Amino acid sequence: MSTATSLPSPRRVQGTYYTLMLGNTLAASFIWGINTLFLLDAGLSNLEAFAANAFFTAGMLIFEIPTGVVADTVGRRASYLIGTVTLAVTTAMYWLLWVWHSPFWAWAIVSVLLGLGFTFFSGAVDAWLVDALKATGYQGSLEAVFGRAQIVGGVAMLSGSVLGGVIAQATNLGVPFVIRAVVLVVMFVVAALLMHDIGFTPERGENPIKATRTVFRASVKYGLGNPPVRWLMLASPFTAGVGIYVFYALQPYLLELWGDEEAYTVAGLAAALLSGAAILGGALAPWVRKLFRHRTSSILLATISSAIVLLGLGLVRNFWVAIVLVAVWGIASAIDDPVHRAYLNDMIPSKQRATVLSFDSLMGSGGGVVFQPVLGRVADVGGYGASLIWSGVISAVAIPFVLLSRAQHSPADTAHDVNEDEATDESEPSTQG
Repeated sequence: MSTATSLPSPRRVQGTYYTLMLGNTLAASFIWGINTLFLLDAGLSNLEAFAANAFFTAGMLIFEIPTGVVADTVGRRASYLIGTVTLAVTTAMYWLLWVWHSPFWAWAIVSVLLGLGFTFFSGAVDAWLVDALKATGYQGSLEAVFGRAQIVGGVAMLSGSVLGGVIAQATNLGVPFVIRAVVLVVMFVVAALLMHDIGFTPERGENPIKATRTVFRASVKYGLGNPPVRWLMLASPFTAGVGIYVFYALQPYLLELWGDEEAYTVAGLAAALLSGAAILGGALAPWVRKLFRHRTSSILLATISSAIVLLGLGLVRNFWVAIVLVAVWGIASAIDDPVHRAYLNDMIPSKQRATVLSFDSLMGSGGGVVFQPVLGRVADVGGYGASLIWSGVISAVAIPFVLLSRAQHSPADTAHDVNEDEATDESEPSTQG
């Protein structure tokens, strides 16, 4: 058992988290700007390309809870390392499918396995961070940490997406995937050296099946069984699910508005814009949070703004106006993310943290599974503009769920500091209005 004197400082914990965020996002973003073009270049139709993305999110849907349980029973570090290896291998397989111009069924299978790789990350890394910050006595707000992480991720995404587009333009659409696999291997080594479970002890006494059942039941109790968490989770299919489609649809849509379907660097601009928005949104999130007493106010503002911007984005036909709207949509989403994560983390017990966070990601993936092929079909029939208008309509459905979460008056809705609840418990009962 680690003693307080042997624990790293909160600053070092954050440094490790930012390093993981930098490497993960850099690896992923090499292909974000050209992924849809990559699939279309492999011979897939719009419907098949977005269906392949839907199979990816289906993989996340299927494996979110099992891999979240792995993080809560085996360890967050182990989950991260397994995920890195899985993603490196499946990324290489994706590249081979492109080389071979493989049939759609092969893309579907490998896309599911790619989703598996990402589920080992979702929940585990944030759970590792929050537990480590609590254990090392961090007194600041989670919004500040998540906001800085988003800035780091935005810088990595900006660099990776632009480089991915430039490299694809100079070589071919497959090279960024090879680079991504290499970066993931490097991140495996980095995580093995820097990442250790702190403030969390995996349950080792039960056999794997019984431990899985125990953690899953507790996670349902503290997830869907907890009203403010449940309503926030039910908003995820309409925000995160639609967001997945919009992110990838922006690539061909901007090329269409630009007038050159082979301008891969322009396609990378969409991802670069969103990464710049992530940097700005990450910096603004703690400030925006201070403007409101309730975290759900920030979340609600971002949700409404995103829906309105998507409607506008589907109606415009001018490239530069579209660019401005993409930036606004990205900033709204980026401001929401740190607040959303902080609010959710403050309502979840440590032992079920990774699984419940994975459950939230599962809900978003479920929306992606449903909406990506549907919106891809709308794009085939009526164009990308029509699909973006419908994206705005669907994302607006999340608004009532955010309001329902707010109506539960959870103490987490007004919390500011990581150890604020502990300090309150030791002094006087918490009052909430």
